[in-house]
Amino acid sequence: MGQSVAKAAAVLVNTFEGLDPTIDAVFSASFSEYLHIGPLHLLVPPAGLTPDTHHCLPWLDRHAPATVAYVSFGSVMTPQPAELAALAEGLEASGAAFLWSLKDHARELLPPGFLDRTKERGLAVSWAPQLDVLRHAAVGAFVTHCGWNSVLEAMTAGVPMVCRPFFGDQRMNARSVSLAWKIGVEFEGGAITKEGVTRALDTVLKGEEGKRLRATACELQAMTTRAVQPQGSSSVNFKRLMQFV
Repeated sequence: MGQSVAKAAAVLVNTFEGLDPTIDAVFSASFSEYLHIGPLHLLVPPAGLTPDTHHCLPWLDRHAPATVAYVSFGSVMTPQPAELAALAEGLEASGAAFLWSLKDHARELLPPGFLDRTKERGLAVSWAPQLDVLRHAAVGAFVTHCGWNSVLEAMTAGVPMVCRPFFGDQRMNARSVSLAWKIGVEFEGGAITKEGVTRALDTVLKGEEGKRLRATACELQAMTTRAVQPQGSSSVNFKRLMQFV
């Protein structure tokens, strides 16, 4: 890959100008055409509407702004049984409303009676229209594995994150979310515990620190919006990309 990059006419990154000026400076000095072309899901939105087969959005409509925790670890990863049970216990103990995108096979790993006890304030579905969910005003926190697409989608929605990375770039993404960009928190010790869930949700959904995280997330949201405007940096770079194709 290193040799291929050295010969490339352009280097493209699915991010936006200003998110990480230090990295931008290093790569801009190394490559003559270092182009931000993201967030791609805003620049080239998917065709058609995403079906809400589990009626997540009407359920969210019944909740106050920034009060719901949305939980999803992507299409590949499921936490280990002990962490999955701890997450459920923490959600129950927190008292927070939650929407959980939970694979069908993982339901049997939940504590007995959990879904019944939390049915008045929780909804567990096998799939959720993530972009639409994150953009809903009721969502105030995103419990995520920090895959890059999920991080970008949360940024464009202005939603703070609670991070549990598992592999690959997820760990670096989570550190950036919590320490560099300050738009979220990581679970203490790197693993999900009942107490860690309650602390994280209290931090993000309540109190002054949660307000600061949300304000910073909204600032980044505004940056993503500007980047994909007709004369925004990502739009201009995307047009430049067309010259290489």
